[in-house]
Order: sequence, then structure tokens, then C-alpha cells
Amino acid sequence: MRHAGGRWSGLLTLLALWNWGHAAPVLEGRTLRYEDGARLVWERRFPPALGELSGPLEVGGLTFVGIGPVVYTFSGSGRVLGRADLPGPVTSLDASGGVVRVTTQGDGYTENFTLSSMPGGLEVQERVVFPPDPAVTGWLRRAADAVAPGDLRQAAAADPGNPFVLLRLAQRLEKGGDQYAALSTVRRALGTPLPFFAWVQLAARLDAAGFPAAADLALDRARRDAAARGLDPDVPVSREALFAYGNPSGYLGTLLDQNRLARAEAWMAYLRDLHPRFEGGPALYARYARILDTQGRAGEAEEWRQFARSLRAGTLYNLGEDGLTRVRGAARLATLALVLTLAAALLTLGARAWRIQGETTRPLGGRWRSWLHRPLARARHVTVAYASFSERLLLLLLVAGLLTAVGGWQWANLAGAALRAPALNSGTYGGGWGNAGLGDLDLRPGPDSALLSGLAAQLDGEDALARQLYTGALPDACALNNLGVIAQARGDDAQAREQERAALSTRPDLSAAAYNLGLNPGTPGTIFQRNYRSGQPRLCYPDQRSLTRAVTGDLSDTLAEALRSPARLLTPAPGRSVRLGILLLGTALLGLGLALSLLLPRPAARPARPPLYRVLTVLLPGTGLMHSPWGGMLLLVWAAAVAALAPIGGGGFTALPSLAGVTVRTVLAALLAFTYLIGALAFLTAEVRGARLRRHEVRPGR
Repeated sequence: MRHAGGRWSGLLTLLALWNWGHAAPVLEGRTLRYEDGARLVWERRFPPALGELSGPLEVGGLTFVGIGPVVYTFSGSGRVLGRADLPGPVTSLDASGGVVRVTTQGDGYTENFTLSSMPGGLEVQERVVFPPDPAVTGWLRRAADAVAPGDLRQAAAADPGNPFVLLRLAQRLEKGGDQYAALSTVRRALGTPLPFFAWVQLAARLDAAGFPAAADLALDRARRDAAARGLDPDVPVSREALFAYGNPSGYLGTLLDQNRLARAEAWMAYLRDLHPRFEGGPALYARYARILDTQGRAGEAEEWRQFARSLRAGTLYNLGEDGLTRVRGAARLATLALVLTLAAALLTLGARAWRIQGETTRPLGGRWRSWLHRPLARARHVTVAYASFSERLLLLLLVAGLLTAVGGWQWANLAGAALRAPALNSGTYGGGWGNAGLGDLDLRPGPDSALLSGLAAQLDGEDALARQLYTGALPDACALNNLGVIAQARGDDAQAREQERAALSTRPDLSAAAYNLGLNPGTPGTIFQRNYRSGQPRLCYPDQRSLTRAVTGDLSDTLAEALRSPARLLTPAPGRSVRLGILLLGTALLGLGLALSLLLPRPAARPARPPLYRVLTVLLPGTGLMHSPWGGMLLLVWAAAVAALAPIGGGGFTALPSLAGVTVRTVLAALLAFTYLIGALAFLTAEVRGARLRRHEVRPGR
């Protein structure tokens, strides 16, 4: 392809030299004129809605003009010969090197592409990765919608490569009763080369216009173009990206609302093939399965449910798309439970030590003034100093648990925000926009980051860079498989099979390596590969767990970073809450203080059991038994039950929907009542024991 492009470019250059001094294109405002001296040969006017204009550039009698994110080429008579769809607005056209080079501008990055004029139109030699930007992906549709109804025939003749204009013309012809001409125009619309998102947009319009067979053909061509551009079912897609790529899930929802199940099946098949991991997919799969159940198609419904369950593999703890949300909910629940436990324990210990603490701090200046006059001496009489060693150790363990829970909460927030990065949710990796997004993620050094960066380079055709990055990721099984793909591309089949066998030996569940070794696994990615990239080896894509490690590391990394750079906890950032950072720092300081309290000697005078302390031990089960591990467990169970039943924020823990079930809440209420029963029995036992001790102490002769 590149050699053919070079021959054409050389021919265009010679023709340009021959034509020098003759007719030339001129751009005046938004009007392109082709003038031969004083004679106007042809002209085109471009509405402002189409974007900025670049050029014109004449090469070999052909005129190249950048219009928004596309480049058109016109013949000497003004006929459109081709169109190149590019990932951003065109900023410049250049042919000084003997080839037509085009530069596009993105948000903080630029890309350069080489155009080849082929008999079928324009061709871009490099890989084109379209960002999920509706301004780019919706350009053809907007250009067609800007045409007035009376100008459709003229617009279709002037730009036969815009299928949306042709479809509007077909609808007009059908409305006028010319069915044959309408079908012929639809066939012309299907004969134009388009990027996958334009095929999806066209399929939706064909469906709505009453051309279902044509819509199915458009969806199939969308799959094939997406496969050729490196989109893959193993890469997740966000709602924003899916909207920019034709919004198939939105149109599917409309079909389901209209109960058009026959057409919904085609769109469900498209999503299942190309974008099974789209954001909101599990809810849509469940809705579709329920509709199938109502139609008496229970077998098909169960197949869709099983398919949705299969997508959980590789997610965080295999919980599926909302795994991080559930982890965050569990961390919030654990945090609240541990805060309640610590508050109950400290309140009870403070009530027990209140009187004796006042007596021992009186010589130092009083309970509060002593902190000003003699702070070091006062520090020896803090509340926990009157607790036993086992009680202090229990408090320290509770603080350690709270630190872990708050850190887990923070980690889930950070990981969730990072995994929502657009560069990780566009259906593929690489390209100028994708690489710029990966650069902004501040990936953590390690095999997972090397795998992600190497995969982006490999998809862009930079095998040397990809090999270098994969080598740094070894012995990761995914990296081994992709190194095998590179070896196969350069003709070294023996090394390729050796590396793929090593990858499968390291991870027996690695479907990419199994596919390359001819084992035919049935995952969505391998089925797509077999149907739309037949004969090509299968790349290994990072799963959600690998992506999470690449963007945030694990929980220990989050806690270590928080302790090394506490100021970052107080700096707002995506996924980082300042209030949560304050709680994390406060918990760490409290833990440090409790660790130091283990060194304090317990005062000789033992605290008694004042009335307030006795009331608290009844109201807060387990607080009267904190000297025993069983007391700590009872207190934790009580706090967990209270936290789970508490309607925090008015809506409870919505991330843990199982807690809202009637059965679960009944069990939690019974568990809470059980803790109070055990606490009451423990209180009565302690009172009886105390009474016996007092009688023993007052006996005569004792």
C-alpha cells in the first residue's frame, strides 16, 4: 500500500509541475474558487457549521481542502474524488516532501498523516484512531443535515460520498412514490467508505426510515471497520464514547421502549460483538433478559444473563462493572462501624476513668489547666492510661482497622476516578488522543503500566518500542503473548509459539494465548477475532485488575503514599476527597498516640465502676468486656449491625443493594438484639461478681 502511495505521489508531483502557471484554486472566505486566469471554472461554498478551512493545496491537477476534521479532494472540473476522515480539525496541508501531508490539531497534541490518492478515493497511510468527540464523529451527519430539502439532489451530486445526504434524498423519493429510485439511492449510500461510527449513525437512520436490511448491512460494515482500526471487545467503552460512536445503546433503548424486539436483536448483537463491556451494559442486558422472559423466551434470556456473568471475569474480585463501587460501599460501611466502635470504647473508658483522673490531675493544676502548665506530666494521665494493656491493645487494633478501611475508601475513589479516564474507555488504545490521555494518567511503574503502554505502541505499528516496553513487563503473561505476536509478524513462528506457550503456562486462563495456539476459546474477544480479524494473531489486553494496578497500585501503595506525602491528602484532585484525607491523617495520628500509650504505666489506683459507666456498658454491648477478645468482637458486631441499619445520607449504602433487602435487614435487627442480650448478661455477671468481691472484702477478719 505504501509503495502504491509513493508511485501516485510521484505522479501527482510531476503533474503539478506540468500544470504550474495554469488554473489554480483560490480560497476566499468560505468559498473555494477554481480559476483559469480570469475565467471561473467552478466554485464551492462551505457553511460555517462545517468548521475551519485549510488549504487549498493543488497537486497534479487535484485540489486538496481541509474542512473541519476531513480532507476533500476535487478534480479539475470540481467533482469530489475522495474524502479522508481524520481524528481532529485539519490545520495544515503540505506537499513539499513529494507527498501530501496533513496536520490535525487535538487538545494539547498534534498528529501528522500521509494521504494517498487512489482510484477509489483518498487513503490515509497511518492508523487513524478517532477520539470520542461528537464534533469529529458527527461531522458527516451534520454536513448532511445542513442541506436544505430543496437542494438534496444537487448536494447528492456534488458530494456522493456523504451517505446521509443520499439517505435523505431516498426518503424524499420514497415519499414521492418512486420506490425503485429510493432503493437505488440507498444502495449508493451503502457503497461509500465510512468509519465505523458513521456506519452506526447511518444504520440508526436506515432503521428509522424503514430499511432494516440495509441497517443490518451497515452494522456489519461498522464491525469490520472497527476491527480494522484496532477496536476490541476486551477494551471497555464509556457512555460518552458510545454516544460519540453513534449511540447504539441509546437507539437500542428506544427500540425496547417501542417493543420492536426484532430490530433490537440486531443492535444487541452489535453491542455484544464489538462493545460488550460498555458502561451500563449489565443493566441493559438484565432489562433485555426480562423482556425475553415476558415473551416466553426463557432460554434466550438465560443465555444473556450468562453472558453478562461471563463479563465479570477479570474485574475487581470478579464483581463486575460495579466492583469498585461495591468495594467503596464496603469500605464506607467498615469505616462507620469502626468509628462507632472506637467512639463507644473511648466514651466508656472515659466514663470509668473520669473521677480518678480528676483526682490524679488535681496536683498538676486540674484536668484541663494541667495541659498548659505541665503538658508532659499531664500526658501520663490521659484517659487510656487508666485502661489495662489488653484494652489499649484492642483500641490500637481498632484504629489500625479504621486506617485500613479509610485507606480502602480513598483507594476505591482514586481507582474509580482513574479507571473512568477517557483514554481507557474508548474501545482501543493508541493514537494521538489516546497516548496523550495515557500520559496524563501518571501510570505507576511496573509490569501493568508497561503492558498498557506497549499495547498502545503495538497497535500504532511501533513494534520496536512495544518490544522494549513488553520486555520491561516480563514475566507478565500478557506481555509474553504480545511479544509472540510481534515475533510472528516478523516471520519467527517458532519463537512466537514458544512465547505463547509460556504465556499460557503462566496463566492457563489467558484466552489470547489459547486462541493463538489453536485452542479456540469462546470469549467475546476471541469470537470477534475469529469473525472479523481472521488469520491475525490475538493480542492480550489488560483486564480491569491490571488497569487498576497500573493507574493506582494497590491499597498498600495508597497508604504508603498518604504517609509519605500527607499534604497531598489535603489537595483536591479527581477521586480525592479533602475530608477523607483529614480523616485518614487523623486516624494515623490517633494510632500513633495509642501506640505510644502502650508504654505508659497504669496508675496504681484502679478506676471503679461509676453509674454512668454501668449505663454505657448496657447501651453499648461489649464495652464492659474490652479486657477480653470476646468483648471486642461483641462491640464490633454491634457497631456493624448499627452501621448497616443506619440510613446514612438518606439513602443508606446504595452501593451494597443486598443490605436493603427485607430478609437481610431482619437478620441484622435480630443480630443487634442478640448483642444487647449478651451485653445485658455480661453486665449482670459483672455486677454479681463485683457484689461478691465487696462482701468478701467487708467480712470480719479479712
